[in-house]
Amino acid sequence: MPWSGETDGDLCFDCMVDPLPLDWCEAWGRYSGTLERVLHALKFERHDFLAEPLAAVLQETLRDAGFDAIVPVPMHWLRERRRGYNQAELLARALSRRIGVPTQLLLRKRRGGVAQSSLARDARARNVRDAFKATPKAKGKRVLIVDDICTTGETLRACARALVREEAARVCAVAIAKAT
Repeated sequence: MPWSGETDGDLCFDCMVDPLPLDWCEAWGRYSGTLERVLHALKFERHDFLAEPLAAVLQETLRDAGFDAIVPVPMHWLRERRRGYNQAELLARALSRRIGVPTQLLLRKRRGGVAQSSLARDARARNVRDAFKATPKAKGKRVLIVDDICTTGETLRACARALVREEAARVCAVAIAKAT
């Protein structure tokens, strides 16, 4: 989140108090205006053709490319079945083709629940606490988590914790947009 005070690096106040368990986390743009409409079209209007150009902006956003696996934020299987696809997986696969790092489904969402977008900040952490499970195949891997939108960072935090529990060597994250 934007921060104008003196900090240790580029951390916002929330991340200073409770740092994300990630080596780094970047978003390409702000979740507003045209970018908000484009992501809404990708997510809810079946505009899957947007994944390729959006992967290009993800590629621009990467601090480095030293990864063994690109891992999309998973959806609960029931929500994915209703929607017909996982937009984060579309982005991850498109980014994978661009940088030559395989997409691996090393995470699964163990339970459904209320959509994060409908919850207040404090409820978001509770909603995703222990909601994700990483496969043992994550052990020793350098992982890049991909998502479309980062609002409070709680989904990325929960995904990263699951990967760290399975002893991933390194976990970073990238999103198209950050809500502020």
